Amino acid sequence: MRKKERITAILNKLDELYPDEKCYLEYETDWQLLFATILSAQCTDARVNIITKTLYKKYRTLEDFASADINELEEDVRPAGYFRSKAKHIKECAAVLLSSYDGKVPSSLEELTGLPGVGRKTANVIRCHIYNDDSIVVDTHVKRISRLLGLTDTDDAVKAEFELMKIIPKEHWLRLNLQLIDHGRNVCISGRPKCEICGLKDYCPSAKA
Repeated sequence: MRKKERITAILNKLDELYPDEKCYLEYETDWQLLFATILSAQCTDARVNIITKTLYKKYRTLEDFASADINELEEDVRPAGYFRSKAKHIKECAAVLLSSYDGKVPSSLEELTGLPGVGRKTANVIRCHIYNDDSIVVDTHVKRISRLLGLTDTDDAVKAEFELMKIIPKEHWLRLNLQLIDHGRNVCISGRPKCEICGLKDYCPSAKA
């Protein structure tokens, strides 16, 4: 099977396996998704949703976050891990959004990655889910499974993002993100993949090996 045909087959199978994917992080505003995504680094979406359910009742506005006592905010986000840096970035982000963007999360990659604690992954989540600007979000699942499938040939998330952008049709970028994350959580689990039940095993060199 030629590479283009193989990629098409993989995307079709993903659509079949995961037809109704959506963002698992719960939010109501653009900044709530931004802060939830910052908290999600090295933390599950399920745990983040538990944290933000209480967090967004306590801090209802950007002004609340910007003026928060940093020690108290650290304790509020402690269950997410790396709580000191995450609290610092959220507090600083809130201040920048208020002072430079009238309380609105910006849409461009350059502006987003200029915010405290925001890298390409977080920026692309915002671009996808707030601005409907198709982007490829490379988290640990996307990076690992893309390489296993032979779609990429790197352990670097940024390089993987650009490699995927070259071969995946743009209209599938958002779906690919969510589908591979779901697949990585439930089937192609790191260290204990369920290759015997994997719907992608016919296209995966690792499964065949």
